[in-house]
Amino acid sequence: MAEKMSDPRELFLHELGDLLYAEKLLVKTLPKLAQEATDDELRSGFEEHAEQTKQHVANLEEAFKAIGEPAKAEKCPGIEGIKKEHDEFVSQESPTPDILNGFLTGAAARTEHYEIAAYEGAITMAKAMGESEAAGFLEQNLKQEQETLQKVNTIAKRLAQEAAKQVKASV
Repeated sequence: MAEKMSDPRELFLHELGDLLYAEKLLVKTLPKLAQEATDDELRSGFEEHAEQTKQHVANLEEAFKAIGEPAKAEKCPGIEGIKKEHDEFVSQESPTPDILNGFLTGAAARTEHYEIAAYEGAITMAKAMGESEAAGFLEQNLKQEQETLQKVNTIAKRLAQEAAKQVKASV
């Protein structure tokens, strides 16, 4: 049995590692999502965010360095669950391109909400421990995640309106 975690710094390191794992998984996953998307705006959004996510990894590595620790990814079941949900939906439902685009915007929003919550928590811990340099790197990532969520929501609304028009037209 593992020793009980009792040091807040250990929790902070775990949270940073969780974020690092998530961002590294997204670096691999986002290009695949861009290929799946048939909506041009959605596809370019995934491509743009893939590039940003590479910088998120670098910022997390800098946050580790700022606190004098080696960057170590911790398995992140939360982000793996969102990815698994995507993979199962695509394989089990065989969605049409329009339906897949709608699903992808939902999956992207869930991912951004997850990341935003994780970054907010890590920033709170960093500031409480006086790790302002690390907090600065995390805040850069948080800002981009929030901007990405706004873009995803805009695309999702447009796609939903287009889908609703198709449903009304077929009735």
